[in-house]
Amino acid sequence: MDAKQVVDLLYWRDVKATGVVFGAALLLLLSLTLCSIVSVCSYIGLALLSVTICFRIYKGILQAIQKSDEGHPFKQYLGQEVALSEDLVHKYSDLALTKLNKSIGELRRLFLVEDLVDSIKFAVLMWILTYVGSLFNGLTILILALIGLFSCPIVYEKHQAQIDHYLALVNNQVKDVVGKIQAKVPGMKRKAE
Repeated sequence: MDAKQVVDLLYWRDVKATGVVFGAALLLLLSLTLCSIVSVCSYIGLALLSVTICFRIYKGILQAIQKSDEGHPFKQYLGQEVALSEDLVHKYSDLALTKLNKSIGELRRLFLVEDLVDSIKFAVLMWILTYVGSLFNGLTILILALIGLFSCPIVYEKHQAQIDHYLALVNNQVKDVVGKIQAKVPGMKRKAE
């Protein structure tokens, strides 16, 4: 999938495709709240296998009744290549390694307090996440993120002017407060970049 297809999916350009993706992902996450991942994967595999076996038997009975020789109903899919190419694996593993190294460097910078303001912001974020973690488990946060991912872009698209106006007001207030704090607390002034 390229970026345009993902954007079209998130903005509900093709309602059927987006509904299928959103519904399947939400059903999977909700299933994981009730059962372990092993059980969910087993149930999905059993459901898929039941459908394919029933379809194969159905087609076999139809061929026997009609005395036709169409062959295996999944013949076109059995001949397709399903292996990942080595180049594709190298490409994405190199991208993942680059992002991982960048993240490790950023965490080192934050934990070793290269910039006091950024480290304090990170500490505040971690403190807020302790409260979020006490209210929600990781799966609930994933479900909320999925719902937000599929609903926020379309809401923003429809009400962009109002949202931008209020975000600008909030942004100005936050800048004022941060500026006042940085001016009053010694050592909190950001170095010139």
